[in-house]
Amino acid sequence: MMNVSSETRPRTTILVVDDDPDLLRLMQIRLSTAGHNVITAKSAEHALAQLTVTRPQLVVTDLRMDGMDGLSLFEAISTKNPTLPVIVLTAHGTIPDAVDAMKRGVFGYLTKPFDAKTLLTEINRALAVTGVHGEVNTAEDQLWHSDIITRNRVMEDMLAKAQMVAKSDASVFICGESGTGKELMARAICKASRRHDQPFIAINFGAIPEQLLESELFGYVKGSFTGALCDHRGLFLTANHGTLFLDEVGDMPVPLQVKVLRTLQERQVRPIGSTDHYAIDVRIISASHRNIETEMAAGNFREDLYYRLNVVTLNLPPLADRRDDIPLLASHFLGELARKYGKTVNGYSLDAIELLVAAAWPGNVRQLHNVVEQSVALATTPVIPASLVQQAIRSHHGGYASFEQARNEFEHDYLARLIKITGGNVTQAARLAKRNRTEFYKLLQRHQLEAKMFKPAK
Repeated sequence: MMNVSSETRPRTTILVVDDDPDLLRLMQIRLSTAGHNVITAKSAEHALAQLTVTRPQLVVTDLRMDGMDGLSLFEAISTKNPTLPVIVLTAHGTIPDAVDAMKRGVFGYLTKPFDAKTLLTEINRALAVTGVHGEVNTAEDQLWHSDIITRNRVMEDMLAKAQMVAKSDASVFICGESGTGKELMARAICKASRRHDQPFIAINFGAIPEQLLESELFGYVKGSFTGALCDHRGLFLTANHGTLFLDEVGDMPVPLQVKVLRTLQERQVRPIGSTDHYAIDVRIISASHRNIETEMAAGNFREDLYYRLNVVTLNLPPLADRRDDIPLLASHFLGELARKYGKTVNGYSLDAIELLVAAAWPGNVRQLHNVVEQSVALATTPVIPASLVQQAIRSHHGGYASFEQARNEFEHDYLARLIKITGGNVTQAARLAKRNRTEFYKLLQRHQLEAKMFKPAK
């Protein structure tokens, strides 16, 4: 048994894969005793199925198994999640096998029978490299991604990668459609970094007029141009020792790209109108919804600047690819917005949730937030109905309703008008609709319309 205390470190999840049930059980006992959560899989195929519903911090797998072997499992894992470390165990260890495994990127390779202490040491080394057992000393570290609401496996993998890169000063390039949360990810990386207590400064190149961008970035001295009534530090100097987030960097004018590149290369900045240079120590995170490689091919973006900005890439998925997050996000936004508007709104109808999950969401998480906000603002009941959600989705989408939705809305409005015209007289309304009375009653029930609602007050 491994006799190692786990009180000083967070519990981690390890996936153990072996087709020998006795060894699998022994590994589970040993690692659980060492303070880890252990998930087991009796084959590589079973392991891949497990990985679709959970995200361990480490995989320990046997090499020789019936069906897919351990190295094939590693290849399948690394294709989807290259940051997830894999340790391979085998009773058939040879030097060529070990060399081949390490060349492919396997984190560790141990030969059976292995010493329990050696295995635990290798596991701790893998967890330390991935940052799982890194120091967590502040509330900011523990809550570094609290603003990113997700249970989606792809997003969780992206957060794990972000946490790893946050430990360094490597430049990060965040790709993703508008509204996917690129700035939230940038702020999360800053919170997880050693610069978490330093400034986080953001500039959106698509939101500032081109003629003002240079002075905003580099600053200026008093009298350097008309209107320069006092010295202005600029964002590079304001962000010194912290993080500078260059949002929508694909919109940066080409002449400015040259000056930004020089600043990053020389690690110093010269304000407009000044002869002095100031050293800077700034971590750069940039983002764009544009395809920068396409922009480079068109001559709109400098290749040398792109590769300086794009040391590590994070590609955020659109909301349509993380539909399992929609109920979670909608519930989170509902709580926030109900407090904001001082309303007693505590949930959605089942039909409303189905509409939210099935919607197209071209505006991604930002659009979902707007839809929930409109629904809360207009809600008159504690439970938000599907009709209110549908109205909000359409107003924020600008597209067409489906044929079924349009037909249902037409039916509802048509029936309501007939009942109103006839003062709640169902027989007369059915005659006008050229339907028998029984069928007309069923239509009213389908659309939750009651004739008595339309009878004139006495």
